[in-house]
Amino acid sequence: MFHALGSALHARRRLSLLLALAVAVLAAVLGGSVQTKVTNGLADYDDPTGSHTRARQVIQDATGIDPQQGYALLIRPGTAIDPDAPTPAAVRAGIGLLKDRDEVKRVVDYKSARDPGLVSEDSRSTVVVAAVRPMAEKDAKEAEKELTDAIEADPALRGHAHLGGPTIGMVQVGKVTTTDLALAEGLALPVLLVLLFLVFRGAVAALVPVIGAVFTLLLTMAGLRVATFFGNVSTGALNLAFALALGLAVDFGLLCVSRYRDELAVCGPGPEALRRTLATAGRTVLFSGLTVAAALAALLVFPQPYLRSMGLAGVITSLAAVLFALLGLPALLALLGSRINALAPRRLRRSEQADDPAVGRWRRIALGVMRRPVATALAATALLLLIASPALGIRFTGADASSLPTDISAGKVSAALETDFAQPSTSPLRIVAESRAQAPLASYAREIARVPGVERVADPVRLDGEHFEIDAVLKGAPLDTAARDAATAVEDLGAPVPVRFTGQTADFLSQLDGIRDRLPRAAGVLALVTLVLLYAFTGSVLLPLKALVMNTLSTGAALGFLVWVFQDGHLGFGAQSGIESTTPLLVFALAFGLSTDYNVFLLGRIKEARATGLDDRAAVAEGLARTGRIVTSAALLFCVAVGALVFSRIVFVKELGLGTAFAVAVDATIVRALLVPALMTLLGRANWWAPAPLRRLHRVLRLDHAEPPAGAPTAKRAQDGPYHGPHGTAAEAREAAAPRTPEAEPAPASGSASP
Repeated sequence: MFHALGSALHARRRLSLLLALAVAVLAAVLGGSVQTKVTNGLADYDDPTGSHTRARQVIQDATGIDPQQGYALLIRPGTAIDPDAPTPAAVRAGIGLLKDRDEVKRVVDYKSARDPGLVSEDSRSTVVVAAVRPMAEKDAKEAEKELTDAIEADPALRGHAHLGGPTIGMVQVGKVTTTDLALAEGLALPVLLVLLFLVFRGAVAALVPVIGAVFTLLLTMAGLRVATFFGNVSTGALNLAFALALGLAVDFGLLCVSRYRDELAVCGPGPEALRRTLATAGRTVLFSGLTVAAALAALLVFPQPYLRSMGLAGVITSLAAVLFALLGLPALLALLGSRINALAPRRLRRSEQADDPAVGRWRRIALGVMRRPVATALAATALLLLIASPALGIRFTGADASSLPTDISAGKVSAALETDFAQPSTSPLRIVAESRAQAPLASYAREIARVPGVERVADPVRLDGEHFEIDAVLKGAPLDTAARDAATAVEDLGAPVPVRFTGQTADFLSQLDGIRDRLPRAAGVLALVTLVLLYAFTGSVLLPLKALVMNTLSTGAALGFLVWVFQDGHLGFGAQSGIESTTPLLVFALAFGLSTDYNVFLLGRIKEARATGLDDRAAVAEGLARTGRIVTSAALLFCVAVGALVFSRIVFVKELGLGTAFAVAVDATIVRALLVPALMTLLGRANWWAPAPLRRLHRVLRLDHAEPPAGAPTAKRAQDGPYHGPHGTAAEAREAAAPRTPEAEPAPASGSASP
C-alpha cells in the first residue's frame, strides 16, 4: 500500500500539492470564524448530567436567577464601615450601578441583608453581591466592559471599587489567557525557528514542519467549527490545537525528512526514494498518529464540555497531521528532491548515515545501557517512582477567579474575600428540597447548622409549589478544603425529603465525582486502543503491555512534578491549594499519546533493523542510534512550544504547559534512552512474542512489515555481506552490541523480522 502510494504521489506531485492547497484554503474559509463560536464559561467545566444541574434549573425556573453566575463588587470607601451609620457614598453608588443593570435580578449588601459577613474584618471594605439572569458568553463580555467603564466614569467608585464574581471572573480568565498565550507564542516562535533550522539541518527542510503545522491547524479549526454546530466547544481546544499541530508536524516532518535524506543517499532522487520513505517512515507515522488520537479520544468519555472539547481537538489535530504527512508531505518531498538539502551550512550538511556523530553517540549510549541492563532498568524505574511520589498527596481545585493574578479586578476581589472577610456569603451552599410544606425542613436546617464548617444557615425559602431553598454559608473560600469537607458532610446528612445541592462548592464536588466515575472507562479505552494499535504495528503482545507500563511511569512522574512545583510551592512558584482538576487528565492524555508516538518511532526502526538480519541486541542498538536524535529533537521543540505556557499569569495554564513539557522531556530521555533499551535487552526475543492465533491474524491482515523496502539488504545479505547504508553495517552493529565479557559468544542473528 505504501509503495503504491509513494509511486502515485511522485507521479502526480504537482496535482497533489494543488489539491492540498485547495483543501487548506477551504478549511481556512470554514474555520476562520471558529474563534467567535467557542465558549469560555463556568458551564464548560460543569457536568451536565449531575444532580446539581437539576437543582440549578429549579432555582432558575422559580426565580429567573442563574445560581452559577453573578457579580461581586468590592468597595473600599476610604473610611471605616459602621453597619449602624449611613451607607457611604461609594457603597450607595455601587448598589445603584448594579440595580440599574437589566440582567441583575437581585442586589444584596450588608444593610439590606443585615449580614455582617459582607463587611471585612477590619471594616475598611465591603462586598455588594448581584444575582443575575442566565447570560450568554457574548452578553457576559459586554457586561464586563460596560461595568468596568462605568466604575471608571463614576468619581465615587473610581479607585474605590473592583469588579469580580463568577461571571466576571470567567470573562477575565478568557481575556488573560488569550493575551498570555499570544505573548507565549511570540516568545517561543523565534526560539523555535532557530531550533528548526538546526534540527532539520537547513532552511528548506526547516520549512517542512512549518507548512505541516499550518495545514494541520487549518484543518483542525475547520473541524472544530463544524463541531460548534452540534454543541459547545471550549476555547481551550484552540490552544491545544496550536501546540499539538506544531508538535506533531515537527515529529512527523523530522521522521519523514530524515528518512527521505537516508534514501536519497542510497538511491538518489526519484520515485524509489519516496516509495521507501513511505514504506518505512510513512507506516510509522500512520500508527503514531493513530495512537496519539486514541490517547486524546479517551477524554471524550468525560461529560465536561471542556474535556470533551480538548479530546475532540486532539483527535482532529492528530488525524490532520497524519493526512498531511502521508499525502501532502510526500508530494512536497518529491517536488523538492535533492533540494531538500538546500540552504544548509556545510557543517550541517550531513545526512543520517553511519558517520553521523549523533548516530554514533546514541549507539554508544545504547551499548552502554545494554551492558548493564538490570542496573539501568532498576535505577531508571526508581528515579521515575521517586519523582512520581508527591502525586500520592495530590489535592484538586477548580478553575475560577481565584486563579487570576491580583492585578486583575476579579482576582483582586477573590483574594480579598478569602483573606479579609471572615464569612462572606457570596457563594453559599444551596440546598433545593422537594417539599410542599416548610415544617419538616426546620429541623433539617438546624442539623445543617451543627455541621462543622457551616458558619450559618438561612431559613428555608419557598421557590415554587414543590421546592424550598436553604442557603448555608460555609467556612473559607468555596473551593478550599474546609468548605468542601463541610459541603460533603451536609450532603451526607439524612434529609427528611429529597434534596439536591448546588453552588460553587457543590458544583465542584459534582465535577470531581463525574471525573472519578468515568476515569476507569477512560483508562480502559486508552489501554485497549493503545494495545490494539501497538499490536498491529509490532505483531507483539509484550511490547504494547510494556509501553503501557512505561507511559504510566513517565506520566506519573509528570504528575508528581506538578504537585511538587505548584501544590508544594517549589522552583519559585507559590504553593497552591491544589492542582486544577482537569489538568492531570490533560497532561496524562497528552503525555501518554506523545510517549506512544516516540515509542512507535523507536520500535519501527528496531523492526527494520531485525528485517535486515541483525540480532535482537544489535537491532535495539541500531534503532536507538537512528531515532535518538529524532526523538530528542522533536521532544525539545515540543517542550519549547508547550513550555512557553509557563509565562501565563493563570495558574492552571502554567500547570498544563509545565506538566506536559516535563512529561515529554522525561520520556525522551530517561524512558526512551535508558529504560526501553534496558528492558528490551533483558527480554531479548521474548519482546516479539505473541500467541500463535494472534501471529496468524497479524499475517492474514498483512499488518507485518517483515519485508525490507525494495533495494534494502535481505537477511542473508545483511549477514554475509558488508552492507553500508542508512541501516549501518550489520556485522559491525552485531559485534558492537555483543556483551563485553570474556565468556560472551556472539549473539545468533535473527533471520526474520516477524515474531
